[in-house]
Amino acid sequence: MNIPVDISNVILETERMVLRPWKNEDVKDFYEYASIDGVGQMAGWSPHKSMEESQEILNMFIEGKNEFAIELKENHKVIGSLGLENIVVDLGEPYTSMRGREIGYVLSKEYWGQGLMQEAVSRVIEYCFKELKCEFLQCSHSITNEQSKRVIEKVGFQFIRDDERIGKNGTVHKSKVYILFEKP
Repeated sequence: MNIPVDISNVILETERMVLRPWKNEDVKDFYEYASIDGVGQMAGWSPHKSMEESQEILNMFIEGKNEFAIELKENHKVIGSLGLENIVVDLGEPYTSMRGREIGYVLSKEYWGQGLMQEAVSRVIEYCFKELKCEFLQCSHSITNEQSKRVIEKVGFQFIRDDERIGKNGTVHKSKVYILFEKP
């Protein structure tokens, strides 16, 4: 079962980043990374074709209240997003009767390979277990997305099964699904 989420007044910090709700003035930074080929395809969405498209999606993030903007402290630039999505993969019992969320994320290509996403995901995991009282978290990646796989494994998720997903761009992605329980 999906635990209720409203991050509209939540600000989380890490050593290098601030995770916060999206604002309309973030659209330029959002378009800058979301329009780059190779950034969104692994998550099932195509590069943004215009600032207007980015604004429409940004509006959905703001209204949905479950998507963090990832802002670098050093320059206040938004370099990615991290969402607490509804769980869509049915894992059966005992997960069906437990409360949780699925973590999904994307990072500007310019910042890949610096450990930033691992840092951000670790902080959101802490928030989910301590503040939201999640009983478990789920995460997945396209089988071809080795960077995402490394992040998922480094933060402690355990592989549970293979799956297929249809992305927002209509493409089918073979994926791997992982689960995480709070460590005692």
